[in-house]
Amino acid sequence: MLRRSAVTAGFALAVAMVVTPATAAQQGPGEPAAPYTLAEARTLVRAAATPSPGMVDAIRRDLGGTAEQAAARLVNEAAAAKIEPALRGRLGASYAGAWVTGPTSDLVIATSDSTKVASLARSGAEVKLVRNSLATLDAAKERLDLLAASAPKSIPSWYVDVPGNSVVVLAGDVAEARAFVDGSGVDGALVRVEASQERPRPLYDVRGGDAYYMGGRCSVGFSVTRGTQGGFATAGHCGTPGTATQGYNRVAQGTFQGSSFPGNDYAWVAVNADWTPTGVVNGYSAGILPVTGSTQQVVGSSICRSGSTTQYRCGTISQHNTSVTYPEGTITGLTRTTVCAEPGDSGGSYISGGQAQGVTSGGSGNCSVGGTTYHQPINEILSVYGLTLVTNGTPPPTGCSGYQNSYTGSLTSNVNAYQPGTSGYSAGAGVHRVCLDGPNGTDYDAYLQKLSGSTWTTVASGTTPNPDEAFTYTGTAGTYRVRVHAYSGSGSYTLGLTRP
Repeated sequence: MLRRSAVTAGFALAVAMVVTPATAAQQGPGEPAAPYTLAEARTLVRAAATPSPGMVDAIRRDLGGTAEQAAARLVNEAAAAKIEPALRGRLGASYAGAWVTGPTSDLVIATSDSTKVASLARSGAEVKLVRNSLATLDAAKERLDLLAASAPKSIPSWYVDVPGNSVVVLAGDVAEARAFVDGSGVDGALVRVEASQERPRPLYDVRGGDAYYMGGRCSVGFSVTRGTQGGFATAGHCGTPGTATQGYNRVAQGTFQGSSFPGNDYAWVAVNADWTPTGVVNGYSAGILPVTGSTQQVVGSSICRSGSTTQYRCGTISQHNTSVTYPEGTITGLTRTTVCAEPGDSGGSYISGGQAQGVTSGGSGNCSVGGTTYHQPINEILSVYGLTLVTNGTPPPTGCSGYQNSYTGSLTSNVNAYQPGTSGYSAGAGVHRVCLDGPNGTDYDAYLQKLSGSTWTTVASGTTPNPDEAFTYTGTAGTYRVRVHAYSGSGSYTLGLTRP
C-alpha cells in the first residue's frame, strides 16, 4: 500500500419612455445597417435548428410555463443574441444594455439617447429610454473593483444591473456597504445597495489523480455517483467509514462511506456540494484525460497511472486476479502492472486509453528502482457499492426523444441503475412509457418496478438482446421506478420516461 502521512440608496428611476416594437427595420442617418430585424433573426434560428424535446422539458421544469413558451423562449434568446451586436453598434456610446424578459424571452434594448428610440423600435425589439449608458455603469463598477481589497467581508457581490440601469451592491450589512460606496468616489446616484444573505463559495472539480488528505495523503481514483450523491472511488487502506477528507487545496471535501481492507483494497468517498465529480483524470504532463468507460484491458496492454506523488506514469498489465500479501493481510483479485508508484499515490487512477481500470493499491520498489504495482479493479468497486462511473467524451445516446422525462447514466457490465432514483416516483393510474437507448454493441435491459409494501416487483420489461428497449405498461396508482441493467457491455445510456 502506498500512503503518505501526513452604498448609498440614491438611485432614481430613469425610465422615461417605452416604445412598442414595430415590424420593419430602417436605418437612421449615419447609422450602420443591421443585418436583419428581430423577426428575420427568429427565422434564421428556426431554420438552423429545432429545440430538442429534452431541452424544452428542462426549461419547463426549472422556469415554468408551457412547452410552447419554452420553445419560443429558446428561439427568441438565440435571435436576441444574433441581433444585439448590430443594435449595440447603432447606439454607440448611448448603448445601455439589452435583456430578454417574460415567459417567452422578449428582447428589450436600452439607450440613453432619446433621438435613437424611433429607429431602434423598427428593429422589432422593445426600446427603453434610461438615464445612464452602459459605459457609465461599467466605469462605476470598475472603480469598485479597484477597491475590492478594502471591501467589507459583508459584501458578497456587486454588479451592473442592466434592466435596473444601476450598479447593485449586495450587502449583509447595509450600513457597511453604504460607507464603502461613499468612500469609493463613485457617484451614489449610480449605485443601489440591497440587503442580501448570499454567502458565495468556490466550487471545485473531483478529478482522478488529484491529492486528497485525511490525516495522511492519498489520491483520487475515479469520479462516481450513487443516485444523486457524487463522490470518488479510492483505496480502502486510505480511510474507514466516517473518515473526513480534504481536497488537494485543503478545503473540506467529503467523508468515506464504505471501505474494505485487507481482503480487498477499495473504498468510496461521498463529496459535499462544493465539489463536482468529473469524468476526467489529471494526467499532469499528459494533460486532462477523458474517461469514456471501464472495459478491462487484456494482459500485455499498456496502462498508465496518475497519482499525487509521482504524477503520470505508464507501463503494461502483467496479470489479472493476483493475490498480494501486505503486512496487514492478503488482498485478492488485484491486477499486477509494471507501472511505478510511491507513497501518496495510493487510490489514484489506472487508465488504459479512455477506459478506467482501477485504483492504486500497493507495490514494491519506487519510480527510481523497480516498479511493480497492483490496482483494485474499478468494476468491482462500482458493483460492490452500487456506484456509477462518471464519464466524459462519449455523450449518452439520444434515441429516446419525445418523452416527458429524460435521464442519463453510465453502467458497466452486470451493474444496475435505478431511475429516477432508488425511491422511485409517484404516478396515477394510466400508461407508463419507457424507452432505453444503450451504447452500440451492448445488451441493456429495462424493468419497470412497482413498490408493494416494502418490496419492488417487476411489472413490465424490455429484455431483447439489443442495446435499445421500448415498452408501455398500464397500471394502477402507486410508486414506480425503472431498473436499467447492463446485461453485457459498458457505457452511457439515455432513459426516456413518460408517467401517468
